[in-house]
Amino acid sequence: MISSSKQLCTQDEQGRAELFHVAIIMDGNGRWAKARGLPRTIGHQKGADAVRRSVEGAISHGIKYLTLFGFSSENWNRPAEEVKDLMRLLRLYLKQEIKELDKQKVRLNVIGDRQKLDNDIVVLINEAEQQTKKNTRLILTIALSYGSRAEITRAIRQIAEQAANGQLSPSEISENLISDHLYTENIPDPDLLIRTGGEKRISNFLLWQLAYTEFVFIDNHWPDFSEDDLVHSLKLFQARDRRYGTTRN
Repeated sequence: MISSSKQLCTQDEQGRAELFHVAIIMDGNGRWAKARGLPRTIGHQKGADAVRRSVEGAISHGIKYLTLFGFSSENWNRPAEEVKDLMRLLRLYLKQEIKELDKQKVRLNVIGDRQKLDNDIVVLINEAEQQTKKNTRLILTIALSYGSRAEITRAIRQIAEQAANGQLSPSEISENLISDHLYTENIPDPDLLIRTGGEKRISNFLLWQLAYTEFVFIDNHWPDFSEDDLVHSLKLFQARDRRYGTTRN
C-alpha cells in the first residue's frame, strides 16, 4: 500500500470544495504494447497493474470515489480475440483482487449493460459486489460494457414508461429525476476526470455526470500511470477555481 504523510484531497485555504470523486479513462494499453513490440494482451495485463496502483493511490490520498472506464460499449467492436483476452483478464481480476479490495475496505460497484457479458462474469460481479457492499473506505466503480448515450437513453425510456403509466407527470421530470435513473444514482458526480494516453476527448463516458467536472489529460499511457501522475493531477485540480457558472468576488 502506498503511504503518504499528507492527504492531498482536503479543503484548501480558499475554502474550495474537497475532491471526493475521481474518474479515469484508462487509455493507451495497446499503444504501450505496440511501442515495445509486444502483443496488445501484454498491454492490458500491465494496465491491470495500473488499476491496482490507482486504487492504492486513491486510498492513500483520501479519495472516496474512484470510477474507472474499463470497457466501453464500443469496445465490443474490437477483434474477437482481443475481446476474449479482455474478458479473460476481467475474470482474473474479479477472482484474484476482490479479497484484497475487501481487506482494504473497498466497495466494488460495476455499471454498464451486463446483458452483453457472459453469465459467469455477471455471477462474479454480483458476488464481488455482495462481498464488499458494506465497505466505505473507497467506492470503486468500474464501467463495463458502458456507454453514456445508452445510459441516458435507458434512463429516459424508464421515465417515459412511468409517465405513460400515470406514475408521474411531465412537469415532475427534473435533472434530479434523470440523475436518479442513471447507473450512478448513488454516486456523486466526478470532481476530476483524468484521461491517460494523450487523447483529449471523453469517448462517451459519463456525459451527464461530467457537466462541471475538471479535466486533466496525461500523455503517459495507462500501463505507466503512477502515483506521481495521480498527485500531479490532484495538484492541478487544487489550483483551479471551480465557480459552477457563477462569479467569485
